[in-house]
Amino acid sequence: MFSGIDEVDWASMEHAYGPADDVPGLLRGLASEDPAEREAALDGMYGAVHHQGDVYACTLACIPFLFELAVDPEVQDRGSVVELLTSIGGFDLDEDDEAEIDEDEIEGAANYAMAAAAVTAGAGVFFELIADEDPGVRLAAPLALATLHRHPVRVLTLLRERLPVEPDEEVRLALVEAAGRVALRHRPLAGRVAEWLGRLASRSHSPGLRLAALAQLARCSPDGLPGDVVPVVSGLLREMRSPPEGDAAEGDGTDGDGTDPDRDPDAEPVDPDAEPVDAEPVAAAEACRGEQVATPTLVGQLRSLSAQESAGRGTPWAADLLRTLHVGLDDRVGDRTALLADQLRSPDRRQRIDAVRMSGGLIRAWRGPYEELVALVGDQLSDPEPRLAEAASHVLEELFGLAAPAADALAARLADRPGDWVKSWASGPPGLGSTVKALARLGDARVVPALAAALELPQVAHDVGFAVGHLGAAAQPLAGALRRRLAEVELDEGAYDRASPLLAGLTGLRAGEATPEVLRVLRGAPQYRGEWLRTAALRALGSFGPEAREAVPELRALVSRPGTASATEAAEALWAISGDADAVLPALIEGLQSHQVHERRAAAVALGSLGPRAAVVAPRLRGLLAHEELWLRVDAAIALWEVSGRSQETVEALLAGWERSRHVRVRVAECVARMGPVPEGSAAARVLRSELASVRRHNAMDGGYGSHDIHEDEKLLALCRQALRGTGKGTTA
Repeated sequence: MFSGIDEVDWASMEHAYGPADDVPGLLRGLASEDPAEREAALDGMYGAVHHQGDVYACTLACIPFLFELAVDPEVQDRGSVVELLTSIGGFDLDEDDEAEIDEDEIEGAANYAMAAAAVTAGAGVFFELIADEDPGVRLAAPLALATLHRHPVRVLTLLRERLPVEPDEEVRLALVEAAGRVALRHRPLAGRVAEWLGRLASRSHSPGLRLAALAQLARCSPDGLPGDVVPVVSGLLREMRSPPEGDAAEGDGTDGDGTDPDRDPDAEPVDPDAEPVDAEPVAAAEACRGEQVATPTLVGQLRSLSAQESAGRGTPWAADLLRTLHVGLDDRVGDRTALLADQLRSPDRRQRIDAVRMSGGLIRAWRGPYEELVALVGDQLSDPEPRLAEAASHVLEELFGLAAPAADALAARLADRPGDWVKSWASGPPGLGSTVKALARLGDARVVPALAAALELPQVAHDVGFAVGHLGAAAQPLAGALRRRLAEVELDEGAYDRASPLLAGLTGLRAGEATPEVLRVLRGAPQYRGEWLRTAALRALGSFGPEAREAVPELRALVSRPGTASATEAAEALWAISGDADAVLPALIEGLQSHQVHERRAAAVALGSLGPRAAVVAPRLRGLLAHEELWLRVDAAIALWEVSGRSQETVEALLAGWERSRHVRVRVAECVARMGPVPEGSAAARVLRSELASVRRHNAMDGGYGSHDIHEDEKLLALCRQALRGTGKGTTA
């Protein structure tokens, strides 16, 4: 093994962390008899040689040696090597990607293409590995074939022939998943795959295999799903929870005579020149997939977490199948909601944990009526299983107003677990617990005692101010504690971290009586993060309005130094307190000409708040409608309408921004709603109605999300309805 490995000039190559001269050691480590050494070597391969999916010259040089490892029966954990090869060679570079490649990316793109070609050229070995004695290899081989082999019909035929003789249930599921992958990669075969999957789902196979078939059917041909998919899946989940009756094997995929009833008579035969597949059962289902050990590597930690999640589960793969099914169901929100509601009523706590997490994913990405689902998530808060209750509280925390059906359950958990009100971390400031944040975001006054207790701790939670802001007047009893704690803040280098939560809370309460304490912070802000601290203090003073008249001299002094960020923010606060347009206009006009886009945006927003008193700046704002920065164009358009009252050119600019980026839509809708009523049949009305008709949340992302995404989308929907009802003050005509 490894013939020629020392002849490769590894030192001349690089990986993610420098010279690749350590790669031979990693390859040899993959063949080690020591499980810990194998784990460390695999971690090194993913961490450096194939870092975040990248392909380097050294990655390409590894491919022949990885194939040697994959086919050597003396090597343990070969399934991991097959998975690594699949990842290295499985990158698809489509025509759109190729069109967007710049000069700096040409080498990387070439490496991906060469890796795909090299691994694909050797993919024939996976035909042999699909019947390997090691279940771990058999588990990885189907997806490798479906991803890498050039002859999908041959692959599909082999997958179907292998299914009846494969003894390991998890490997059988991998065979079905691989068929779904073939259908997705080779759309002309989707009909054939869907027909087979439909037969698997309807025959008397094991419930896990039937669920896998439905999940893949949802991915590659959702129109082929049965109309009663929800009760069918619910029934399968109940079967999977029930112990099998007797010792008879169930659903081995044959008709009792050893023949496969799902064999496609029209399927293309396996290449006669290929090595034959052993049709005899190759290993017991309980065969070891390679000894796993706890290691400090990333791969080891991920495996450890996976093992913890799977501990005690009779079918640890069921959650993955359900997630696949939900992805395939896509915008069928009603079906997905009904299925999750059934899962949340399951006696199986682990199934409910999965359902809670999937409920969060559904609500985060799709709009729909979720009252029943949210109430069922709330029911999990009283469960003694800590992971279940914690998962439920985290989901409810993100829902803001949509969490209302779970309000009583949240309040009950809050009362029962005062120790969870504030969470401490190994590093960084403490933060409010999920239950506290969820109730506060609902505006529920029952959370006030928890916030009051948080304000008495030695270090105030960093997010307490935002919670107070969501409560509004209900949090008024906290004003005294916020003032007192702010007065105690030492104005040193740590002042911003200690004072900003308190200032945010006072801003939310519009607590004008706290003007003296806020002025102390404004005057004494240290150099370190001083600009941030002054901004927070000025926003607080502006929110107080005329009650902060004591701050006017200080603000006038700041405004007298135009061209600075503080001057713009001070001008905005001075206007809110005194209403003196003449005093603030020069500073805001100066700010509108700043070289910093964020300062120009702040000035535009402040000028808009002056309304017609700032009409003199209309030409300057109009000139910004062609600026290259989208957010500045939007802010300038809104300010232009506010100072001029002319909506036509503003609406045109706002709708252009709406189409350009989903991220500006809430800001645009706020303005259009204030203009209202939107004329029926207008461009604005069509855009708003199109948004309301969409089932997908406007800010839903694949592979990521923000903690306020649901709140922002629900706000957008409310603004669209408001604009169409015409409850604004002006007109878009």
